[in-house]
Amino acid sequence: MTGERALVLGGGGVTGIAWETGILHGLAEQGADLSGADLFVGTSAGSVVAAQLAGGVPLADLYASQLLPPDGEIPARLTPWMLVRYALSYVVPGKPAAKRARLGRAAVRARTPSERSRLEVFEHRLSIQDWPERALKVTAVDVADGRFVAFDRDSGVPLVKAVASSCAVPLVWPPVTIDGHRYMDGGMRSVANVDLAAGYSRVVVVAPLTRAASAAATPQAQVAKLGVPSVVLSPDETALAAIGKNLLDPARRRPAAEAGFAQAASVAAAVREVWD
Repeated sequence: MTGERALVLGGGGVTGIAWETGILHGLAEQGADLSGADLFVGTSAGSVVAAQLAGGVPLADLYASQLLPPDGEIPARLTPWMLVRYALSYVVPGKPAAKRARLGRAAVRARTPSERSRLEVFEHRLSIQDWPERALKVTAVDVADGRFVAFDRDSGVPLVKAVASSCAVPLVWPPVTIDGHRYMDGGMRSVANVDLAAGYSRVVVVAPLTRAASAAATPQAQVAKLGVPSVVLSPDETALAAIGKNLLDPARRRPAAEAGFAQAASVAAAVREVWD
């Protein structure tokens, strides 16, 4: 056993960051504070929240920031063509890494905002700039070969670049360059990468998205495989309506955060049963 309690935070765009922050703050208010986890696993949107929680930023402060106007954020949208391109990358036969590499090649060719402009977003978005002392894993995928990586403080990678790479939604945002390699969203391997919590005895997963390219990659399936007390939290109907259809719309940040905060009351007992 490598640790006691793991908090896994999944992907879901800028609204996912907001909803995760809201429900985590609401849970803390309900007596189920998850910010004391022994391990934080962050994928895409979850990497933003995980990095700051691991770094000791108070949940109340993170929540308050989600209620402010989304200055510095770049609006975006996943178009139907992009979704088709995703599907084509994964339906063609081949190993999972090869499928991710197909999408990675398309991500490199896509017209997106500049990599520098995206890094500036994360420099503004993150309350901390250095890796925390507590265990934190930030997921990403190498666009060249589809290799999955989990950056940590021993990887020698700047935290801002690690988080930006984990959030680099292919075709929407540019892959992030780290030591001569380019990396895209860790959610291209799994929306939450729950399996990175293997070895921990209690696991809570906060996942704005729960669908995956294969049944085995869903948070629910990965949690079941761990075989330890666990719970998966995802948006309820009210939260889904607040988030809206565009997960990348900064204008939906505040309602998503408030919906997450409100949802916490209905799941706090289940979380306390696992966490405590």
